[in-house]
Amino acid sequence: MTQSFEKVRALTGMKDILPHESAVWEELEAIVREWLAMYGYRNMRTPVLEHTRLFARGIGEVTDIVEKEMYSFRDSLNDDHLTMRPEFTAGMVRATIEHNLLYERPQRVYCMGPVFRHERPQRGRYRQFHQIDVEALGFAGPDIDAELIVMLARLWKRLGLTDIRLELNSLGQADERAAHRDALIAHLEKNIDVLDEEARRRMHTNPLRVLDTKNPAMQQMANEAPRLFDFLGEASRAHFEGVCARLRDAGIEYTLNPRLVRGLDYYNLTVFEWVTDRLGAQGTVCGGGRYDGLLELLGGKPAPAVGFAIGMERLLDLWQQAGQSAERPECDVYVVHQGEAEQRRAALLAESLRDAGYRVLVHAGSSSFKSQFKRADASGAAVALIIGPDELAAGNAAVKWLRQQEGDTRPQQETLPFDAIAQTLKTRM
Repeated sequence: MTQSFEKVRALTGMKDILPHESAVWEELEAIVREWLAMYGYRNMRTPVLEHTRLFARGIGEVTDIVEKEMYSFRDSLNDDHLTMRPEFTAGMVRATIEHNLLYERPQRVYCMGPVFRHERPQRGRYRQFHQIDVEALGFAGPDIDAELIVMLARLWKRLGLTDIRLELNSLGQADERAAHRDALIAHLEKNIDVLDEEARRRMHTNPLRVLDTKNPAMQQMANEAPRLFDFLGEASRAHFEGVCARLRDAGIEYTLNPRLVRGLDYYNLTVFEWVTDRLGAQGTVCGGGRYDGLLELLGGKPAPAVGFAIGMERLLDLWQQAGQSAERPECDVYVVHQGEAEQRRAALLAESLRDAGYRVLVHAGSSSFKSQFKRADASGAAVALIIGPDELAAGNAAVKWLRQQEGDTRPQQETLPFDAIAQTLKTRM
């Protein structure tokens, strides 16, 4: 009797990216790598697993990520507390410190890959999701803050995204935030009857996050709260104006949002988000800002830093809404054949076409011409090459154009010598 097993499915919030979907991922990744190279950013690859204390110290003990969302466990072999990275910045800063990357010069670096948060899956957000994380380490001026934002505007333009807007704020420095914090806590205590349970819990540990509430009953209270911007000193205001002036130079529109605080503890001075109304409640496509204290907090020498992260699933969603198709052809050329000798010659022809740079599929096994052509059409190939007994004897292949370009008056099918096919494809594809 054959034993049956329960079908194993992917974990909730962990999404498979199947072959017909991954081609558009690869195309987006290639665009992103080319875009980052234009600005001198180089790839860094950090481990998925880090010590839990890295994120508790770097992100903040009382943030939602550390309190609720991290995938953490105790390593049974050496009793270490480990966490699957919930974001890239802390790990990238750890690597920068560990390998003394700032010893000789500032660094422009990026990571791209999966991160993990245990939260309720929703549109554009999963428990395993993907980020593009870009960091400029060792740069202190407002010019780099602005350059990052200008970079992003270029990416949106390259992808044809128009319904994304920029929101901007400054969090000042630690002493300015401390003075604002005291005033904010006093305001929250005065309005405690309005606060929901989550706001009361955060009131003394992370009061800035209370202002980021989505609770309609708390909106008036949040709007009337003391503004951090009013507590900024001369240097912080000058830095922020330096950013704004460069954005105006570049013709980039922005909205000042005094309630924009970001969700992580390590930010100071400039913070920004690019947001859209096209993704439902999860409207933030990209967020970032300056975090000058993080290197010292994680054990390194004090150094300035600024960066941003983009959610790839959300970016792909927007790209496809803008008209980018998720479908990509499997190959350029599909070779059909009839007979063993013909199949062997088809394999050699395919290799010569690959030498010329074409993506080629040779039909596997033996099937009727009808079924092979059906498979060729489904592959998305631009052309099918046909090798039957007559073609093999003459040293030719029949070339059938499956998707002729508009206005192309040349024949849909022609017969060509094997050694002339690559050049013909070059002139017509």
